Amino acid sequence: MKLKLTTIAVAAVLSASTAMVSHASQDSFPAPASDRNTWFAAGKAAVLKNIALKPIVGPAKNVILFIGDGMGISTVTAARILAGQQPGIIDASNTTPGSSGEENSLSFEMFPYLALSKTYSANQQTPDSAPTMTAMVTGVKTLDGVLSVDQGVTRADCATNLKTHKLKTILEQAEIAGKSTGLVSTARITHATPAANYAHTPERDWESDANQPAGCAVPDIARQLIEFPYGNGIEVALGGGREYFRNTTQADPEDAGKFGKRNDGRDLTAEWVTRNGAGSAFIYKQSEFDAIDPSTTTHLLGLFERSHMEYEADRLADTAGEPSLAALTEKSIKILSNNPKGFYLHVEAGRVDHGHHAGNAYRALTDAIALSDAVKKAVDTLTAMGELENTLIIVSADHSHVFTIAGYPQRGNNILGKVINPGSTAYASADDKAPYTTLTYANGRGYHTGVKGDDVYGTPIQIGRFADMTAVDTTDADFHQEAAVPLSAETHAGEDVAIYARGPGAHLFQGTMEQNAIYHVMNRKMSK
Repeated sequence: MKLKLTTIAVAAVLSASTAMVSHASQDSFPAPASDRNTWFAAGKAAVLKNIALKPIVGPAKNVILFIGDGMGISTVTAARILAGQQPGIIDASNTTPGSSGEENSLSFEMFPYLALSKTYSANQQTPDSAPTMTAMVTGVKTLDGVLSVDQGVTRADCATNLKTHKLKTILEQAEIAGKSTGLVSTARITHATPAANYAHTPERDWESDANQPAGCAVPDIARQLIEFPYGNGIEVALGGGREYFRNTTQADPEDAGKFGKRNDGRDLTAEWVTRNGAGSAFIYKQSEFDAIDPSTTTHLLGLFERSHMEYEADRLADTAGEPSLAALTEKSIKILSNNPKGFYLHVEAGRVDHGHHAGNAYRALTDAIALSDAVKKAVDTLTAMGELENTLIIVSADHSHVFTIAGYPQRGNNILGKVINPGSTAYASADDKAPYTTLTYANGRGYHTGVKGDDVYGTPIQIGRFADMTAVDTTDADFHQEAAVPLSAETHAGEDVAIYARGPGAHLFQGTMEQNAIYHVMNRKMSK
């Protein structure tokens, strides 16, 4: 699943003319007609809508926690604009097709309640996904790199006493209460964000026994998913990470030349079916997913890739086919809704984070738009079932990225393009007399070349700043935005992220909150 990159001849770029030229049609989109009365009326209508808002104060039968991994506020803004400017990407989230983009809204931006989440961990200003998701699902902040254990542990210590340091998760509490539970992710289902719901470990990288020191007493993460001890077990788990569940003698069903990672000889996919009995299934491809009947399925494990699932931009080219995040969400809700006591579901757009780490804004943003589609699908599905007002839906992020929207581009300027100032038809120039893009990163691989690529980040494509990007199509899906500081991978950022909410208890999200407060809202409303 290597991220494909555009091959750009640096010499050709450096030799391109630095003269300012009129922008091509791909660089801008028409701004809708508006005047002082239109702006004034729209602002007044927004306030009147909020005046009429009444909170839902009763219990939440169902809880859905959507996480855009790495989906900071700048990512939401850029994704909103991209969806509005290019409605053909993912139509469902675009509320203003054919617009200039800025006035568009992603589906969850229409939710009535909003707060900010402080994402620092117990030991770092800028966190990773392990302690941030742990905070959201246990109510306790902890150390970077550990999952649903407290900060008294030592990272990667196989002698960790889980009974002493274990933190009870909202998913475990839901199962104990008799509710159904589900996990959906476009990353590996054993990756930090989904794993924090069910796994307790001092090392997020212990996804299979092959990742652990020999004889380690702490069960690996894939094993903890299969051996989940509460209630009826996790009913739905859909995502990537197939190789962590299958052993080294098993050829992969989608790629016969590859094998599983497990050294213990176990086939956890088969154990899932045996453990859960009639009504359970393991699937790995689109046709099997399509054949699943939610009314008769009690337990579903779907692992659609050996590692992470494809980016949304590449999904349709997958060999065996992969369902969209919206489709995974819809089917999960229908299966979990068979339980009259309700459900807890976590849905992660995991590859927003990976696109940013690669410095590839297009893939990060299209995956954020896919999350918006999934949220809309959830709302539509619950509405059709008559369950929307019984469901607390939360959309947030675990952390942000060093991703910026800058310059002074005119309204309707292509968010992926080069800056064109209002009233101009020429690219704006930096102090080096060359054009520059609206989207950039503070650090990452968009700075230099000569670093060996890998399956996640690929090979960087430029040396320092382009002397002239006039001839470079920065709107290409494979373009990697420039970065100010050279790093092998772009990093997370430490600023607050947003929390969007609707349903019972959503009004409890107000102001600037500690990230672990998300758990306490879910727990308060789900346990009533």
